[in-house]
Amino acid sequence: MPTKKYKPTTPARRNMTVPTFEEITKHTPEKSLTVIKKKHAGRNNRGKITVRHRGGGNKQKYRIIDFKRQNTSPATVIGIEYDPNRSAYIALLQNEKGEKSYIIAPVGLIGGDVVHTGPAADIKPGNTLPIANIPVGTMIHNIELYPGKGAQLARAAGVFAQLIAKENNEAQIRLPSSEVRIVRLDCKATIGQVGNIEHDTVKIGKAGKSRHRGFRPAVRGSAMNPVDHPHGGGEGKSPIGHPGPLTPWGKPTLGYKTRKKKSRTDKFIVKRRKA
Repeated sequence: MPTKKYKPTTPARRNMTVPTFEEITKHTPEKSLTVIKKKHAGRNNRGKITVRHRGGGNKQKYRIIDFKRQNTSPATVIGIEYDPNRSAYIALLQNEKGEKSYIIAPVGLIGGDVVHTGPAADIKPGNTLPIANIPVGTMIHNIELYPGKGAQLARAAGVFAQLIAKENNEAQIRLPSSEVRIVRLDCKATIGQVGNIEHDTVKIGKAGKSRHRGFRPAVRGSAMNPVDHPHGGGEGKSPIGHPGPLTPWGKPTLGYKTRKKKSRTDKFIVKRRKA
């Protein structure tokens, strides 16, 4: 999906790029597969702000995505849609019984294609199989970690994982982060790469567009007073003044390792990601 640039008619337009949405063929969501999505503006159940710089933004409805791929009958792609809740595009499917569902749209999936689910499915984009039935070296996405729980890994725009080995009842998968992880062979995965490849090249261009997405302004710690932030104070532009960057509450941040020393999932990680 290419991006579009504008003539610099305003300072914001000079640095703005937007998706062309060439892959989108259906412009309104399926009503039966949408639910109301409430806003919380970064507050928890007690009304306390737990995530700063959130609030406002355009109203959205959540699209119910079939991450479990429970329906094994062949389904035809009705169209590709935009989804405001994720970076990837979504595809609307309809099976022989007339039941409709959404899946994440992989690269190359277009309206009219037929998508299959199950051990006998072909190795082509959009088809979902148990990892035991997928050849080594295949590009995959939408990977389950626990059989039947639904896809949890490799779901963002443009990403893919690679099946690099299978032995005993386990598969080794190289994830988009370059981490190599062990996953059970009876977990499902979808063939291909997630669509909307050029998502990460899009430049927002102006503050107002960020506000439409529900982000509020953030103030740098170095621009505050010492009473407000560990980075605050000093004449002019001052260095941080600590061994490393700190949060407003004095905890190390930006590159500080937060993974537990004895994490339950350590035994499933063959090779850690490159830092």
